[in-house]
Amino acid sequence: MENFGNTYTVARRTLDLEDYVDIMRRQKAWIIGPTFAALVIAVVVAYLWPDTYISSAVVRVTPPQVPEQFVATNVNMEMTQRINSMAQQILSRSTLTNIINTFGLYQRERTRLPMEDVVENMRKSDVRISNVVNFSAGEGKRQVPAFQISFAYEKRDLAQKVCSDLVSRFVNENARDRTNQSQFTTQFLRDQLDGQRKQLEEVEDKLAQFRIKNAGRLPDQVQQNITQLSALEQRSANVNGSQGRLQQEKLMLESTLRILKEQFATLGSGKEEVTERREIAKNEAIARMDNQILVVETQLAALRENYKEQHPEVQSHVAALSVLKRQKDLMEKEEATKKPDAPQKKMVTNPAAVREAREYDGSIKRLESALEAKEIEIKEAKVEATRVDSQIRAAQKRIESTPLGEKEYMDLLRERDLVRQQVEELNKKQSNSRIATELETRQQGENLELLDPASLPQKPAQPDRVMIIGAGVAIGIAFGLFLSLGRELKDGSLKNLKDVRAYTQLSILGCVPLLENDLVVRRRRRLAWLAWSTASIVGVLVMSGSVYYYYFVTRV
Repeated sequence: MENFGNTYTVARRTLDLEDYVDIMRRQKAWIIGPTFAALVIAVVVAYLWPDTYISSAVVRVTPPQVPEQFVATNVNMEMTQRINSMAQQILSRSTLTNIINTFGLYQRERTRLPMEDVVENMRKSDVRISNVVNFSAGEGKRQVPAFQISFAYEKRDLAQKVCSDLVSRFVNENARDRTNQSQFTTQFLRDQLDGQRKQLEEVEDKLAQFRIKNAGRLPDQVQQNITQLSALEQRSANVNGSQGRLQQEKLMLESTLRILKEQFATLGSGKEEVTERREIAKNEAIARMDNQILVVETQLAALRENYKEQHPEVQSHVAALSVLKRQKDLMEKEEATKKPDAPQKKMVTNPAAVREAREYDGSIKRLESALEAKEIEIKEAKVEATRVDSQIRAAQKRIESTPLGEKEYMDLLRERDLVRQQVEELNKKQSNSRIATELETRQQGENLELLDPASLPQKPAQPDRVMIIGAGVAIGIAFGLFLSLGRELKDGSLKNLKDVRAYTQLSILGCVPLLENDLVVRRRRRLAWLAWSTASIVGVLVMSGSVYYYYFVTRV
């Protein structure tokens, strides 16, 4: 015993089993009461808590019927992402409100809560959508990718119907979403292709206008211009050669005509005729030399128009011309140094002089006609030479002006090739997208297929009444023991002889029981039994009412 001021503190003795039994006997009412109350509350809660049935269905993901290496899909989103996207669409406020109104769900909740709260509670608590995992299917237990949809509700038939409705919405939404996405992709590619085609037409129009404006001066026509220039130069050489040939033929015709005229003039006497023939024979060699010199000079003039003085052809013609002139000079000197032969005068009578004169006259006229024709051919050759020269100058001018528009032309070509390549790529993509859209329209792409239909639950998933009642009883017992322990700790009186011996340290000679009035004792016992009986009857009635309500009201 310790004394702290005027307060005495006595250490409690150690309790044994008999003490605990005495405590239980003394505090039995405080243990049984909370336990019975907790039992009543647990039974009421367990049987007034409405049943919750869970209906579930399994939906599998079927791969495309056509391999993607042959037909690429327009949907690039993975199935898990698409399921989450569809879940957000299906679990939206409008869709869930439609389901609630269609099946008449949550009648009690709708009377005391706004529709937004009812929909939110349904989304969070009652609807469950799992991720895509491998499920066993078929006799061989083949693993297929699938996901589970479940719905919890107090009526099992409505739970099954709502679960089936959610499954059908998922299947239909997947087909509609894939088809719409594929069609949108195809339409987008078609619009892009139309725009690129219009751009290609504009570029080709610009290129055509540039070609028309710069016809003959385009970079890709350089080789053609060079070839044309070479052909024109060859044509010019041919025309010049033709001019020289025509000049030579003209000189020959003039020489022949002069000879015929001289012969025609000497038809009067044989003497004169012999003398003139000798002179003509002497002059014919010089005339031929003059013709050769004239031909070489004509060819040399034509060559100098196309080539420079250092060209081998020009040099060779200059040398030949100088040789011919020297030969002509020698022939003229020889003719000048020779003494004229003495003319032999013979008087020859020619009876066919008139006929011969006519023949000479006809030959002269034919030669004059031929000479006029040669003059015309020479003029035409000069006109052709002038025209060819102008064409040559035009071709040279086109070749010289080609680099001026080369950059603009190459830019137009590059732009056209780039746009054309884009058109080809978009055309190929649009064709593939159209095939993929046809595949989705036929429902041959990646689809959702019902693997296990919505089940009709036979037993409620919630609540677990046995667990609720057991937990309630355990909580009641623990609370009763806690109250009993508190009362014992608060009560400091001596309860039995062990307390007297332990706390007083005195020898006990005898024990006198507590004597109370029998009437008071009987009255207290009657009140206690009345209270316990009333509590028991009320508790049993409440529990019976709860069970009756569950089995005969809610379930019916």
